[in-house]
Amino acid sequence: MAYMLKLRNKELEIGKRTYIMGILNMTPDSFSDGGKYNTLEKGMERALKMMEDGADIIDVGGESSRPGYEPVTAEEELSRINDIVKKLCEVDTIISIDTMKSKVAYECLKNGAHIINDIWGLQRDPDMAKVVADYGAGVVIMHNKEVAEYHDLLQEVISFFEKSIDIALKAGIKKENIMIDPGIGFGKTLEHNLTLMKRLDELKILGLPILLGTSRKSMIGRVLNLDVNERMEGTAATVVVGIVKGADIVRVHDVKEMWRVARMTDAMIR
Repeated sequence: MAYMLKLRNKELEIGKRTYIMGILNMTPDSFSDGGKYNTLEKGMERALKMMEDGADIIDVGGESSRPGYEPVTAEEELSRINDIVKKLCEVDTIISIDTMKSKVAYECLKNGAHIINDIWGLQRDPDMAKVVADYGAGVVIMHNKEVAEYHDLLQEVISFFEKSIDIALKAGIKKENIMIDPGIGFGKTLEHNLTLMKRLDELKILGLPILLGTSRKSMIGRVLNLDVNERMEGTAATVVVGIVKGADIVRVHDVKEMWRVARMTDAMIR
């Protein structure tokens, strides 16, 4: 699949190579690096380093989505990310906002962000799709579920995406603005996550770019019995398999290392 993914005034040529989305958590409680970068100075330093290391997109988050996380208000979320989003929008890169709140999305898009990365795939906040459509922004529709129970995992994930895509198109979001994310680690057991990785290519039936976020996740920790900061090799394995199975964008913490993994994989399969 080769076409242009439209992200407001930015574009990515899907199929040309694997793109790298670098994770910038402006939170005190994210599972891997909570509290490490949650000041404007530290956040900018981190973002610029990721860009230097090869990140095509910086994904800014102001609310943790780790298991057992404490929800925050839109006001609190904005207080954590607003300043850095404004600053990053002065830099020549693509800015993604990891939020499920339309108010947060609106403010960040108003400041120049390019993508909304919604962990509930436009199905949690009824105003989200219209906000994205009004700005012509890109959107990541991620699969999620409250309870990790399935009769037919792949069919249910695909049905979720079909519902989200319908919401998006009816709100005025164009197909060329949409990406899908299988939601590894969200509403899924270890077995579900491994099955999704194995069968990732089946999601290509939807004809949309696939974003994969496996970096340092508990799936890796459970398979290898390793703490969160010892999961780089496991992450690398998921990135390779993900690309081979059709992932177009990988969302990672370790940008330099995963950029190298992606380039080498691309050289062999693209």
